Amino acid sequence: MRTFAVTSILLPLLASFIPQASATALTTAVAANQRLCFHADADKKGEKIGFYFAVQSGGSFDIDFEVTAPDGKVVLDGKREKQGDFVFTANSVGEYTFCFENDMSTLTEKLIDFDIMVESEPRREAPLKPGQISDKTSALEESIYRLKNQLTGIQRTQKYFHTRENRGMSLVQDTVNRMFWYAVLETSAIIGMAVFQVYVVQMFFTSTGRRYKV
Repeated sequence: MRTFAVTSILLPLLASFIPQASATALTTAVAANQRLCFHADADKKGEKIGFYFAVQSGGSFDIDFEVTAPDGKVVLDGKREKQGDFVFTANSVGEYTFCFENDMSTLTEKLIDFDIMVESEPRREAPLKPGQISDKTSALEESIYRLKNQLTGIQRTQKYFHTRENRGMSLVQDTVNRMFWYAVLETSAIIGMAVFQVYVVQMFFTSTGRRYKV
């Protein structure tokens, strides 16, 4: 009963310590010469915004990106990037814009996997009676944050291998397509040479001389 009472006190307190987060994980295709934008809202200053993306397939696996604040100021940008993982602080309240631009390609479509996370970190409050459960709270809180960091690392590792798998599959499919069209071209050339040789040999054995009447 005593353990249950302590646990019932600790759990609500720890729940207030855990950061509240909202995330959006999507996979989208960006056509050639297209600019595609997504938006996320920051409700208050000081919120942490995480932005992750990786080009899964298309061309050289690169894309241009740009992140702008509500006032139009550029927070992050990059040219011909294959992937990125960023965390920045929202210094202003409002809508943040995340844009991908496939301007370097004229025909190739790019498939992008990206994740936008807005995380708020509430201020920690001291216990009602100092020294009552602060030690137990600190130990459990440290364990929770350690577990959260480990889970984040596992998610990033999964995303990394997922990206490697998709890129490898894209390279294999591209190689297979090239081999197929090379085989078609080679077969067409062989057939064309055979027809041409038959025609030349036939010309040698065909009588084309003039006939004279006696």
